[in-house]
Amino acid sequence: MSYFKSRGLRGSTFEEMINLTNEAYRDKKLALIQKIPTSITPVELSGNAISLAYFEKRSTVDYIGVVQGIAVCFDAKETELKSFPLRNIHHHQFEFMLDFRSQNGVAFLIVRFSKTNETFLLPLEVIEKYIRESEEGQRKSIPYNAFEKKYLIGTKQRFLVHYLEALSTYLEAAK
Repeated sequence: MSYFKSRGLRGSTFEEMINLTNEAYRDKKLALIQKIPTSITPVELSGNAISLAYFEKRSTVDYIGVVQGIAVCFDAKETELKSFPLRNIHHHQFEFMLDFRSQNGVAFLIVRFSKTNETFLLPLEVIEKYIRESEEGQRKSIPYNAFEKKYLIGTKQRFLVHYLEALSTYLEAAK
C-alpha cells in the first residue's frame, strides 16, 4: 500500500480547469471525457482535511473518453521547472498509455509550465523517446524545447484548457 502525506492540492486548479473544459466539450457535443477518481482510504484527519491516507490501488491516467469517435486517454501534469521531469510520469501510467495505444487509442499528456503560463499537448511518442533515452543514461527530463509550439493549448470562451485544437493538429500530423 502506498501512503501519502497531504501537501495541499497540487495541480488541483489546473485539473479543475480541465474538468470545466470537459464539461463544456460535453455540452457542445464535441467530446465525452471523464476524470478517473483516485481511490484513497483516509488514515488521519486534520479538521475537515485528510492529512494522511493510502492509495487503494494504482491509478491509470487522469482522464479517459472519446473525441468524435476516437478513444483518448491523458494525464494532466504541471511543473514549475523549465523542463518536465520524467519522474512525474509513473511507470504504471506509462504502461497503461502504451496498452491504450495498442488498442488504437490516442494517449498523451497535457503539461502546464506554470512559470511561462503555457500548456502543451505532449504526444506519447515524445514521452517514449525521452524515457528510452533516460534508461540509456541520458537526461531524466523532457526539455522545454521538445514541446512543439503547434501543440500549444490556449483558452477559448468556455474552454479554459482548449486541448481539442492541439489534438486535432496531432491527429492530422499522424495520418
